[in-house]
Amino acid sequence: MNPTSIATVSLSGDLTEKLQAIAAAGFDAVEVFENDFLTFDGSPRDVGKMIADLGLTISAFQPFRDFEGMPEPLRARTFARAERKFAIMNELGAELMLICSNVSPQSLGGIDRAATDLRELGELAAKFGVRVGFEALAWGRHVNDYRDAWEIVRRADHARIGLILDSFHTLARKSPVEPIASIPGDRIFLVQLADAPKLDMDVLSWSRHFRCFPGQGDLAVADFVKAVEATGYSGPLSHEIFNDQFRAGSARRLATDGMRSLIALADQTAPHLPPRAHVEGVEFLEFALDEDTAADLAALFKALGFQQTGTHRSKMVTRWSQGGINLVLNTEKDGFAQSHAIMHGPGVCAICLRVDDVEQTMARARDLKITAFEQPVGPGEMHIPAIRGVGGSLIYFTQATGELAHIWEKDFVARPDAAAPAPALLQSVDHISQSMDYEEMLSWLLFYTSLFHLERIPQTAIADPAGLVESRPIVSADGSLRFVLNGSQATRTLSSRFVSEHFGSGVQHIAFSAPDIFAAVTAMRAAGLSFLDIPENYYEDLEARHGLDPDFIDALRDHHILYDRDGEAEFLQVYTHVFAQRFFFEIVERRGGYAGFGAVNAAVRLASQAREARPVTVPRPLRES
Repeated sequence: MNPTSIATVSLSGDLTEKLQAIAAAGFDAVEVFENDFLTFDGSPRDVGKMIADLGLTISAFQPFRDFEGMPEPLRARTFARAERKFAIMNELGAELMLICSNVSPQSLGGIDRAATDLRELGELAAKFGVRVGFEALAWGRHVNDYRDAWEIVRRADHARIGLILDSFHTLARKSPVEPIASIPGDRIFLVQLADAPKLDMDVLSWSRHFRCFPGQGDLAVADFVKAVEATGYSGPLSHEIFNDQFRAGSARRLATDGMRSLIALADQTAPHLPPRAHVEGVEFLEFALDEDTAADLAALFKALGFQQTGTHRSKMVTRWSQGGINLVLNTEKDGFAQSHAIMHGPGVCAICLRVDDVEQTMARARDLKITAFEQPVGPGEMHIPAIRGVGGSLIYFTQATGELAHIWEKDFVARPDAAAPAPALLQSVDHISQSMDYEEMLSWLLFYTSLFHLERIPQTAIADPAGLVESRPIVSADGSLRFVLNGSQATRTLSSRFVSEHFGSGVQHIAFSAPDIFAAVTAMRAAGLSFLDIPENYYEDLEARHGLDPDFIDALRDHHILYDRDGEAEFLQVYTHVFAQRFFFEIVERRGGYAGFGAVNAAVRLASQAREARPVTVPRPLRES
């Protein structure tokens, strides 16, 4: 793997915070962004010492703008600026300066003119013992393609002048990556990496606000890196990210994301890690709560058709089952679940996934710098491997073979009074929806997709009455695991209030699949359960939009079921009321291979939930005169 580097502009915080986060994440080097240096209260030597003391080197000092092709007297001024920068670099201990192609309207074109300027600059750089890398900005006035930048470097023909390649500038312009392989690796001085979502906007705005780490966007960064590797380049691979979300996030978390991204990218181009895990299903969902709240949730489980099927051998933990679904209620007074309940309130503290190979999954997690979780195990209890997940929750792992295939027999005593299982109203966990700070969404997207075989579905903006919620589904190819990541920049959306009022991210709702949603709702109502009220206007519009049979519309209305259709495929969904002002359940039926999540209905659901959350005011009687 090439040395790893990241530009300070990629992270939030002041220069000291950024450098500490970069070192803690395990990077080898750092690109010092000039603005970070200028705002630091200390000398260049102080900055260089701090970087060295943290065990880092400087991969580049950047950027130097509007250099090549300037007419006199501006040309002389650019060389004077460069000389001052070289002197600063000597004090910093920086050996490479990045020059990005000129965007000034005063600049003059011409490859030979630019090559002459760079050759002369190379002579000046040699006096200071430094090098200069030339990069083509995608919006450069005369040079906006790496192939032109390389031709300028080639004609400059100076040992101190080399090429800098940037994945964003290459891929955003849809420049072919194959010609990169013909560039001599020793003439490439630095390779910068950035991904981005596919957006229809001008490339400058796209670059300034929406870059992200490889694996978080839609660009073919792996193909770019493979072309670079073909040159024999052995220098740093360095992140350079401009992103509004990153500027508001945690420097430590983002630096870890950056390292995780490079590790996963290296595995894509030359596989060397244990393979990404195939998830075969959700083994169980664990809820942490106190005894009083647990009794209320158990009553809700019963109404949903679950039976208590087991009791833990040594802990205050019960198992509830139906179809292929297992729910665990944990009311232990000590341990992780109790800590989670104290911090976040009642809710899901752990998800257990059944994977193809637990040992390989844990090994890959370690290689990706994902934190493992350990806690004491009682006598006779099974050790279930786990990692830290969203909001400090846990993700446990089991598999269909070996000892971990027998957790229920090993750790639980079956209830002798459990009734013979009735036909299941619910079959499996359809999807798990997690709400988080908006700034965390890309982090958890990378977390899940680098560890598991999951495909990304395009992000959707959903209208909550209090603002927009961004929703990003990630799913396994066979539908055995579906996560939906939700975040909002508005502070009063349901998603944002979940995070702010319960001290962090977590599972906000769980969807169960039903073979017959009408039969399920009917049975659950008979057990005393009621469902989220849906406005009459919704059903009037539904009939107009889809031309559905009036009797079918009446059945949907009577059962409070929402409906969506994609071609011939159909999706039916119904929601419980919010439990303990914290989380809720959804019941879905997929027909004809429907693959979505009913996004068209989300605004209706959110508005209905907002009405339920609103305090009820009782009108005062008019006072008699």
